[in-house]
Amino acid sequence: MTEPAPLILSLEPDATSLARLEALRRAHFPPERNRIPAHLTLFHALPGAALGAITARLAAVAAATPVLPLAFTGPRSLGRGTAIAVDSAPLHRLRAGLAEAWRPWLGAQDRQGFRPHVTVQNKVTPEAALALLAALRQNLPPWEGTAQALLLWHYRGGPWEAAGRFPFTAPAPGAG
Repeated sequence: MTEPAPLILSLEPDATSLARLEALRRAHFPPERNRIPAHLTLFHALPGAALGAITARLAAVAAATPVLPLAFTGPRSLGRGTAIAVDSAPLHRLRAGLAEAWRPWLGAQDRQGFRPHVTVQNKVTPEAALALLAALRQNLPPWEGTAQALLLWHYRGGPWEAAGRFPFTAPAPGAG
């Protein structure tokens, strides 16, 4: 019997930020490699066999979490690509709590430091990446946005397949 496909957990930004990031990705990501939409990955490989436990945890966490503020702070080099860096203390706290709960399941990539970003270009020459980095630093001002939900995906080697959406529904602190 084969092991179920791994799961990827990403963050759903507000519609305006997502449209902006997706436009950058369509413009700069090599088209033959651009098989998934713009995304901010929180975990790269959670065990598919634990789908029930993972979805239960995500439903509980999302219900207790208000919409998160995000600061899209500008471009960042990935060496052979370029990303838009994201800053958010509440996002770091949310991910740290999930990482602690899921520690036995985490592989090396998900155990290393979390540096939130949205990749808009990847697997290009270092020269092409540097050129885009310089252009974006010149022409892309930072902006504020929000995170609306957690998105869970099955990874089966091609485009990701949706496995669940968990909207943040708690009232903002001080609301009410």
